[in-house]
Amino acid sequence: MIKNFIKAGIITTMLVCFANMAQAQKFGYVNSAAILTDMPEMKQMQSTLKAYESILKKDGEAKVAAFQQKQAAAAKKKGEGEMAPKEEETVTTELQKMQEELYAYGQKMEADMAEKQQKEMEPILSKVNTAIQDVAKEGGFQYIFDAQSGVILYADESTDVTTLVKAKLGLQ
Repeated sequence: MIKNFIKAGIITTMLVCFANMAQAQKFGYVNSAAILTDMPEMKQMQSTLKAYESILKKDGEAKVAAFQQKQAAAAKKKGEGEMAPKEEETVTTELQKMQEELYAYGQKMEADMAEKQQKEMEPILSKVNTAIQDVAKEGGFQYIFDAQSGVILYADESTDVTTLVKAKLGLQ
């Protein structure tokens, strides 16, 4: 009986300690989309990506035009009966190869765009993360969540540190 009483006392003491520790923690959240939207670096990045995409599209359109031109010339020559079966086989093989190259170029273009976007985003995200860490340290926050990720089930608006991070970045 005394052992049970001692165990209950220890468990109660531990629960009280854990409850006090939980109450001492300070939580905050940010809206990362709002921060990124206001950053001039994001506007510059979007402009850079549009220009890069334009260059890639122009190259792709030139490749498509060359394919279409070759295809039309072959169809015309075949329609006029001026194409031998051996030549038709060669042209068909060349057109298939060009079509495969167009498909590969499309995939490469998408990969290049994703890589360029990631490269452009790295310094921006690093800057935001540094500002968030600074705000957390200065404000005594143990945790700051991102409202955009959907992780927060409840948030008191008084814990929103988005304006503090924007101020740290000089956006206000």
